[in-house]
Amino acid sequence: MNTEVYFVRHAHSVFSLEHEETRELSEKGWKDAGKITQILLKENINQIISSSYVRARQTVEGLANQREMEIELDPRFRERDLAARDYHFENPEEAMQKVFSNPAFKFPGGESNHEVQQRGIDGLRHAVKKYNGQKIAIGIHGNIMVCTMNYFDKKYNFEFCKQTTKPDIYKLLINDRFELIACERLWKDELLRI
Repeated sequence: MNTEVYFVRHAHSVFSLEHEETRELSEKGWKDAGKITQILLKENINQIISSSYVRARQTVEGLANQREMEIELDPRFRERDLAARDYHFENPEEAMQKVFSNPAFKFPGGESNHEVQQRGIDGLRHAVKKYNGQKIAIGIHGNIMVCTMNYFDKKYNFEFCKQTTKPDIYKLLINDRFELIACERLWKDELLRI
């Protein structure tokens, strides 16, 4: 039996390493979260899971309220720690490219792509096993989302990551052998017209 997983990348929030776990959606983020709710209401979602970080939970909160459902928090879907919070990057994009090109590499105090992927896959396997055959929305973050998708297909790489938006939705169809059968982008960014 196939399980439909909707990876919902969180909407915009103002960046702050100091408040990484607690930062909330921005005004634009809340508006886009409302659009996310409208898209997902049409999908008849059965279960809602989210990263423990506030911005991810807030992005799927509207859906939970509309469907009168609880959000199950799973810290395995939290964003990756690229490095220790006090580590300074001169060029964050170059740093991100480095970890994608060498999945075993990690910066001091950070996680490698392999570690992030394993954490994401552990959470996803658990969700698919627990809610087999259902439709599951997962509030997630961009980096761990792409690392997790990369487990199934290497085309989900650094270049793909750069093309994702805040928010974003990818609908994954996963079979009983935990194989990705199909992947469809549901969020149609007004600028990219994808």
